[in-house]
Amino acid sequence: MIKAVLFDFGGVLANEGFKEGLFAIAQKNNLSYEPFLLCAADTVVKTGYLLGECDEAAFWKAARSACGFSGTDEELRNEILSRFVLRPQMLEFAASLKASGFVIGILSDQTNWLEELNQEHHFYDHFDYVFNSYRLKMCKREPHIFSAVCNMMGLKFSDVFFIDDTLDNVQRAAQLGLMAFHFKSINDLPEIQRLLKGIE
Repeated sequence: MIKAVLFDFGGVLANEGFKEGLFAIAQKNNLSYEPFLLCAADTVVKTGYLLGECDEAAFWKAARSACGFSGTDEELRNEILSRFVLRPQMLEFAASLKASGFVIGILSDQTNWLEELNQEHHFYDHFDYVFNSYRLKMCKREPHIFSAVCNMMGLKFSDVFFIDDTLDNVQRAAQLGLMAFHFKSINDLPEIQRLLKGIE
């Protein structure tokens, strides 16, 4: 029986601000988006910023050098953070799950930006747990993150329903035994509700 539901942040609970912001940066710098996205995503991992091993300034410096774009740190971060727009329907859904007795949490590959967004929007209050790669020192590219968060919640893999917009993350979770759902748009919400109602 499912006891807990874990939500990804960007792309599920909110618009995917990282990708949308990078798209805007690529346009301003006349860069092809897909290679630029891959370069920036690789740099956030290689620098260690994703796992809290360097600060934001070091990340932007490395990314400008590796990916060939310009802009001040403040300009660049605003392009990204302004695009993490929360989805009220998803927060309402999470609240309804909590009211029904589910444990609910966030599992996000995010930096300190997640905490800054929370300071502005106060969405942590909706959740029992917030697992952020920046604080965990591990990310969803590593399957053992799922073991770690399940242990912290005191639950088995089979107790957890995981929702993420990145297929690789969904597949890694499913291989371990979590019930994992590949979220593609807000239109998937009725299907998620149906699945959870069927396994309560």
